[in-house]
Amino acid sequence: MLSSVQPTLNCVRCDLNIKSNNSSHHTDLNGEERLIVRRGQPFNITLHLKPGSEEFKLAESSFTFVVETGPLPSEESGTKVSFSLRDTTVDTEWSASASNDPSGNTVSVSISSSPDAPIGLYSLFLEQGWEKASLGQFILLFNSWCPRDAVYMQSESKREEYVLAQHGQIYRGTYKRIKGTPWHYGQFEPGILDICLKILDKNPKFVCDPDEDCSARRNPVYVTRVLSTMINSEDDRGVLVGEWDEILDGVHPLDWIDSGEILHLWAESGPVRYGQCWVFAAVACTVSRALGIPCRVVTNFGSAHDTDANLVIELLFDESGNRISSDSIWNFHVWVESWMTRPDLGPEYDGWQASDPTPQETSDGLFCCGPASVKAIREGELTKKYDAPFIFAEVNADVVNLLQLPDGEFVKLSGSTKSVGQFISTKAVGTDERLDITHQYKYPEGSKEERQVYEKAQHHNKLHQQQQEEESGLHIKLAHDMVVGSDFEVCAVLTNNYKKTRNCTFVFFARAISYNGKQGDSCGFASDKVKVPSGQGQRLSLKLQYDSYGSVITPDRLIQLSAIAFDKKATDYHIAEKTIVLDEPDIDIKLTEKAAVNQPVTAELSLWNPLPELLQDCSFTIGGFGLTGVKIGAVDPEEEAKASAEFIPTRAGSSVLLVSFDSDKLKNIKSFAKVVVEESISTEI
Repeated sequence: MLSSVQPTLNCVRCDLNIKSNNSSHHTDLNGEERLIVRRGQPFNITLHLKPGSEEFKLAESSFTFVVETGPLPSEESGTKVSFSLRDTTVDTEWSASASNDPSGNTVSVSISSSPDAPIGLYSLFLEQGWEKASLGQFILLFNSWCPRDAVYMQSESKREEYVLAQHGQIYRGTYKRIKGTPWHYGQFEPGILDICLKILDKNPKFVCDPDEDCSARRNPVYVTRVLSTMINSEDDRGVLVGEWDEILDGVHPLDWIDSGEILHLWAESGPVRYGQCWVFAAVACTVSRALGIPCRVVTNFGSAHDTDANLVIELLFDESGNRISSDSIWNFHVWVESWMTRPDLGPEYDGWQASDPTPQETSDGLFCCGPASVKAIREGELTKKYDAPFIFAEVNADVVNLLQLPDGEFVKLSGSTKSVGQFISTKAVGTDERLDITHQYKYPEGSKEERQVYEKAQHHNKLHQQQQEEESGLHIKLAHDMVVGSDFEVCAVLTNNYKKTRNCTFVFFARAISYNGKQGDSCGFASDKVKVPSGQGQRLSLKLQYDSYGSVITPDRLIQLSAIAFDKKATDYHIAEKTIVLDEPDIDIKLTEKAAVNQPVTAELSLWNPLPELLQDCSFTIGGFGLTGVKIGAVDPEEEAKASAEFIPTRAGSSVLLVSFDSDKLKNIKSFAKVVVEESISTEI
């Protein structure tokens, strides 16, 4: 009971109307255990009065509502706000209005939060005179449905995709063989929102000044930058430990298919081993969406890592074709984009902001990157916060190939202004199709802006074309079918565009490579001394056999081909490189019955073994409806791995069944199937 002075308001309990409020605030997927609302939008509570209480009259009320967040709430920082009843709520600040139930036993109160309020866990109090009573707690999130919120999105389909969707596609491979990998974000799964708030409370800025940090959580730019730091564990006990060398403990990054599993492990025992770029990005996307920030995962193919910030990637080779430089080009790199306004930069930079939680370089003394306006990156506005030069280089850096001679001198082999930043990809809205967003980072070919750039460089291009006409050409041709386990042939073609015959040493070799450009062991080599008449060409073939590459490739299944041709007498050197992705077998998924809530469903799974050897320790794992593992032992060459797995859906609607296959020699094969879960039909009479 709440005692007070006249007029007496004897409140015996407060109903937070969790089900209806969560539904109207698009948080019902979090469950009905507690109130979770989005800022700038009213929610309703009901005060139940003691029978016989005097009729509530708004004009005579003298009580105040108080909301507090953080361990040290204060009015100065905006983490504590007091507000009285008024005739109607307003959409610019914390406010409340009330109305009587005809029975006289309840008072309905509508409370509207400020669209600029800090997000987080709040306590709600009713205060009258010297009395203060707790009405309960609620969690306040960013609100992309509220036009006054910094994360507002006008499109409902985009809000459903970038805030509410719990499944997605993350693109990997090379720009010539792009493959989508299914991922379960699971931002509404039990316990995830609490873990996301815990991540904010563990960040170094909260430890230094809790109230200042909680106050700053009103700003999605600040929160996104904190997440960029906390998703990796380089500077603190963040979520994921990165590892790009041989992995002998923990979980291999390719084994993950679910952010929720990672976040629960972190909450229980600290930094989780291990992650690589797509895992860091997927977890960042989950946390961002859970907190209400629209977010999507983005893949950049041919992604530059510029270590000296000169916007040029200098790839240095010795005469054997080994790279000896610190700059690198990743076959792909994955980060996230978050949607928000940028009042610190100006309205022209509102919209998608790129941030990268993968620990690569430090920013303000911490391993974090962004958020940087994608519009600023496209315009080359590199002074705009945060870390625009690094992201600009990832998608725009020029590439120069240099060969180091035995005397230590370097010879320029070739260069490219187009190999970096290709087929920048994200999942399309409402479908599983790939959406190419390269034009958002770069002006498209032939546009007015691109023509202006072209005219500036026209003189240079003419000189470059003249030089190309005088030089020999070297390129690599691939086979059509390159399935892991098969033997196949590739070739390098050297063309002499000079007027005189050239006598060249021709070397062609293959080696395993990781997605981040780190070179592994050799798996093929061929060389020849060739005489190439003017205007003609010579081919050098290389047969890649499973017996040679099978034991050295990483789970990425990438092989880098390098060809070098040189005529020492003419001091003429040429190099060509190409990375191939070996195709993998598909997982066939069949459901034996229709899916219904709380009813078991059986999935029949199968996969063909393409390797010429026995697979051992084979297993299927199902995600998306809770994790289920099925071990099936050994599978003979060119035989099928088969299994049945049962799962029980708990919610009606469209969902995704994620399936992963693993074994000792064929790892991390992933697939998915869409599942429509119907409401159960009661059999009771």
